[in-house]
Amino acid sequence: MINDPLFIVVAVATLAVLAILLVGIGGFARGGEFNRKHANRIMRYRIAAQFVAVVLIVGYVWLRRGG
Repeated sequence: MINDPLFIVVAVATLAVLAILLVGIGGFARGGEFNRKHANRIMRYRIAAQFVAVVLIVGYVWLRRGG
């Protein structure tokens, strides 16, 4: 599984979602100017990255089951 290029792409997409989520949570926790200025943009980036990750996961499962 680790040698499968599609699995690596799915893992990277999932880690990207996690990184964006952690930046958003960190900004929310700190508050202040950064949160006011960037909170909505970070949320939009997370939603877009999460959509891509879910599509890749579903595609991976579909292809590996014989799609």
